[in-house]
Amino acid sequence: MDEPFGALDEMTRERLNLELLQIWEKAGSTIVFVTHSIPEAVFLSTRVVVMSARPGRVSAVIPVDLPQPRGVATREDPRFFELVTTVREALALGHTNPRAPAAPEVY
Repeated sequence: MDEPFGALDEMTRERLNLELLQIWEKAGSTIVFVTHSIPEAVFLSTRVVVMSARPGRVSAVIPVDLPQPRGVATREDPRFFELVTTVREALALGHTNPRAPAAPEVY
C-alpha cells in the first residue's frame, strides 16, 4: 500500500488506521505500507524500515514493540512517543548526507 491515506484529513486517517489494523488482525496476512507519516508508521507497524534516498537502500530497521491489538490509547502511550522519536532520529541522521533517508516504509 503506497500512501493510501495521504490525502485524507487527520481524523479520517486515524479512523482508517484502526480499520486497517482490524482487517490485518482478521486476515493475518503481511501488509507493506508506505507512508511519510512517522506516527502512522509506528502505529501500524511491527517494524519500521527506513529507506535512504536514491539509490533506495535500507538505512535502519526499527522493531515496534507496542502491544497488540492497538487502539486510540496506543497513541498516548509513552512507548509510542519513544518509537516516534527513534524513527525521527533515524531519518535525521541522513540529513547531513546527500543520500538522506526519504521516508519510512512499514512492514
